[in-house]
Amino acid sequence: MREITYLEAVREAMTQEMERDERVFLIGEDIGEYGGAFQVSYGMLEKFGPERILDTPITELGLTGAAVGAALIGMRPIAEIMFMDFILLALDQIANQAAKMRFMFGGRLSVPMVIRMPGGSGSDAASQHSQSLESVLMHFPGLIVINPSTPYDAKGLMLAAIRDPNPVCFVEHKILYKTKGEVPEEDYTIPIGVAEIKRRGRDITVVANNIMVIKTLKVAEKLSREGIEVEVIDPRTLLPSMTSTSMPSLESFSATLRVLMTIILLATTVMSRPRRLISATPIGMV
Repeated sequence: MREITYLEAVREAMTQEMERDERVFLIGEDIGEYGGAFQVSYGMLEKFGPERILDTPITELGLTGAAVGAALIGMRPIAEIMFMDFILLALDQIANQAAKMRFMFGGRLSVPMVIRMPGGSGSDAASQHSQSLESVLMHFPGLIVINPSTPYDAKGLMLAAIRDPNPVCFVEHKILYKTKGEVPEEDYTIPIGVAEIKRRGRDITVVANNIMVIKTLKVAEKLSREGIEVEVIDPRTLLPSMTSTSMPSLESFSATLRVLMTIILLATTVMSRPRRLISATPIGMV
């Protein structure tokens, strides 16, 4: 199977869905001629034209509100927030409008939209461009929060997110953009809310998301040489929260009597030199 980057996987998913469904369009800052801050939408303006690749002024609140309105009348917008840090400027539209409308109207309408956002530290960006705010979004019922760690998951979950009738926050760690992995050329989706065991192990289980999956797998390989076998589970979806049905390994915990340690690590930084200081904030532990 061919290998492509995480960035290319996200772009391919959006491209294939725009070819399949004329209701899908992109909206965001510098996503047209410039191709996006990280070049994720590079070449899509030439392919789909300015009516479906909408460049906006610097207004996160405005572009998100436009996407919410478009979703309410039957379109399927993909809104790009240039850096995840800037969702704080759009939180009213995300948390008070998109997340709540289905409940406010008794399920009679839906808000099918995707909000893409590159997050995380490690790129030598400033502290206002390096945060991981997934835990903020997880406090708003009505939102789906997706956090893929591999190119394969990024494509399959992006296609699922665009087709979902609910607002989806699609978080992409910027350091993962250049990582490569096997990705099918054809259309496929990954069920939202279903975790995956990335590595089998008998001694301890670590649940990690996003770039921490990659880091944990590297540590697990080192520990394996010392006779310690670490199981690594990637939730892939942070909201809705993991349940026994989405965690295929839970049934084996009591059977094997191994130690259970579930920590989701969100890499964040408060320095402008994130490679020198990275703090890991546990948001769930058993």
